[in-house]
Amino acid sequence: MLSSITPLGERGRSRRWGTTVTAHVVAATLGGAAVGALAGSIGWLLLRDVSWDGRLAFLVVLLAGGLALDWAQHVPGPRRQVDESWLDRYRGWVYGAGFGFQLGAGIVTIVTSSAVYVALGAAMATASPAVGAAIGAVAGLLRGATILAGARLRTPEQLMRFHKRMSDWREPARVTGLVLEGTLIVVAAGALFI
Repeated sequence: MLSSITPLGERGRSRRWGTTVTAHVVAATLGGAAVGALAGSIGWLLLRDVSWDGRLAFLVVLLAGGLALDWAQHVPGPRRQVDESWLDRYRGWVYGAGFGFQLGAGIVTIVTSSAVYVALGAAMATASPAVGAAIGAVAGLLRGATILAGARLRTPEQLMRFHKRMSDWREPARVTGLVLEGTLIVVAAGALFI
């Protein structure tokens, strides 16, 4: 999808990239907020009487499990992509919003990182629908904003170079994610013992 919604692709479909991308990022934020609010509501039902230390311990366990899954490169979840036939069927703002909402929600399309589950776990641990929505909105915004990486792609050659760079950065990005997850585990676990 990142390679489909570029200035090059949108021009080829006689669409306005800015309109499509704005709809995408706004809807991704809303999708994340909706799922975050749901997770916060579930947390309110299940965890509201659990101490903050207990909730933090829950997050440490979730992070450790996520680190193991990311290390093994086997994160469970849906294997479906968004429906690319929308690109030819609907206006740019419609598929931008549709793709964005699904991406922002995180758990309805391909899950490539345990960070999706950790964000939902953090929203749940708050035991607050409002705070859960805020956490989800930030996660959705970050996921949705990845589309901005293609902002300068106006020629097929630029698109091919972009894909090559993305491919070259796959492993360094994975390793960086693992290091950051490990760091979060240490910080969160350390907070339990302060």
